[in-house]
Amino acid sequence: MAARRIADEPAYVLHSYDWSESSLILETFTRHYGRVALVAKGAKKPTSNFRPVLLPLQPLRVTYTLGGEGHGEIHALKGAEWAGGHVMPTGDALLSGLYLNELLLRLLAREDTHAPLFDTYAGVVRVLATVDHEGEHGDALEPVLRSFELLLLREIGLLPGLDAETSTLAPLHAAARYALVPEAGLRPAVPADRAALSGGQWLALQGALDEPARYTATLRAIATAEAPVAADLKTQLRALLQYHCGSPLLRTRQLMMDLQKL
Repeated sequence: MAARRIADEPAYVLHSYDWSESSLILETFTRHYGRVALVAKGAKKPTSNFRPVLLPLQPLRVTYTLGGEGHGEIHALKGAEWAGGHVMPTGDALLSGLYLNELLLRLLAREDTHAPLFDTYAGVVRVLATVDHEGEHGDALEPVLRSFELLLLREIGLLPGLDAETSTLAPLHAAARYALVPEAGLRPAVPADRAALSGGQWLALQGALDEPARYTATLRAIATAEAPVAADLKTQLRALLQYHCGSPLLRTRQLMMDLQKL
């Protein structure tokens, strides 16, 4: 049987590792086929056309074949072209992008389609590319990352409803404080909680997530909230993500923490 060919597929490289002296295994995020593993034969050779193209956080168009290679879930990359649009993020934006890549590697199943999440990821990467070494536009980074974390958790079914207490389904009171915690979901805040948001803030986020243009709406809800949302949301979402990713600590998060100490 002839191998099936997937042509001109929008994709990003999430991670790569050595397969042989001259080849690479790529973990890619594609728009129509989800997370796909590809073998790029000869990609490490100095003369390979793949060398300057197969970089993380760069929009690509890839062509690959299914079956006939004897590698199970790993398919054969036949072509890759830079789709253009922006340069490689640098500094904190680069680390943030690698952090998002690691989340996708940890949380997405192989070949499970998530086209809306792919489009959101592409939009986030475009924003990361606008943040320079001096931190220009860096104030946009936190709301963008928090929006992506929320949308990722919702897309894969790990985010509880943000308009009611998870265990009782009791509606939220706008002025009361609630914490989002692993296993328990959304519950009334207690003094020991490191972070919490008001019921009104959670309700605003739920409303944004229900909008057709949910990424834009969620980003706006976080960035324009009357009271600060991003910092407290970060603490709660990171705890939830770490719980579902398991240990050890996400490698890019640890790298960012070590660099901050230096």
